[in-house]
Amino acid sequence: MAPPILPRVPPPPHLKKIRTLFDQPQVEAFLLAFGDNDYPLPETVRVLDEIVTDYIIETCHEAAAVAHHARRAKIKLDDFKFMLRRDTGKLGRVSEMLETDKELKRKRKAFDTDEGAVLQKGDAKEDEVEQKRGGEDDGRKKKKKKKEKVKKERFADDESVV
Repeated sequence: MAPPILPRVPPPPHLKKIRTLFDQPQVEAFLLAFGDNDYPLPETVRVLDEIVTDYIIETCHEAAAVAHHARRAKIKLDDFKFMLRRDTGKLGRVSEMLETDKELKRKRKAFDTDEGAVLQKGDAKEDEVEQKRGGEDDGRKKKKKKKEKVKKERFADDESVV
């Protein structure tokens, strides 16, 4: 004899709202990239979004547990690596992405440094031009300092009164 079919219990009101982590076009593009048709069913999009969201949440909870075991309040990258230690495919992909990120940062830094060096050389040329003029700017700066000093002396009495 087959077991009786029980009626479905509706979800509690606070769970009725469907929260999605990703936009529908993003999930559709993901499905299309993995061989689904151009217009996937809305149920498929919703279920995939749910699965990915649950995976991300569970992964973060496991990494938090690893950090807690190490007596740390914050999660580090090594916690995720430790959590993925048994899944060599995912761990390899994460390691590959981290190496790529480091390489890109190193290249950006080298590019920025070279550009900065060019700008500094340009600034040095401007300083040489000013020195060839005979230091006209230096005289102006000295006059400005004298004026500021005189103003301070004038208002020194006023400051002490107030």
